[in-house]
Amino acid sequence: MKIVDEFKAFAMKGNMIDMAVGIIIGAAFGKIVSSIVNDILMPPLGLLLGGVNFTDLKLVMKAATETAPAVTWNYGSFIQALVDFLIIAFAIFMMIKGINSLKKKEKAAPAPPPAPSKEETLLSEIRDLLKK
Repeated sequence: MKIVDEFKAFAMKGNMIDMAVGIIIGAAFGKIVSSIVNDILMPPLGLLLGGVNFTDLKLVMKAATETAPAVTWNYGSFIQALVDFLIIAFAIFMMIKGINSLKKKEKAAPAPPPAPSKEETLLSEIRDLLKK
């Protein structure tokens, strides 16, 4: 039973739950980015390049025969995946940059001065009495 208890303690830690939430949000974010690339960015880019659909770009290495399909090198799909990656990487970079700037602002706030020690308080009272 000890292993089960250890696993339960591990699974219920905050880091594990945060990681699971991050993975789920990351998967959803990947779908959003793929849609942005496929449905919004690539059609105008393909139009500018003469009506090219990047996912259809391929180099036929061996033509199809009656018994075997064509052997193709699908470099258009690679370009599509590369654009997806660059957008996701840029979005994550901007998010981390924003978080780091917030952390710097927190660190830049001056810490309150420490409370005077008992000796300092007594010396201040003596000084004030001497001034009178």
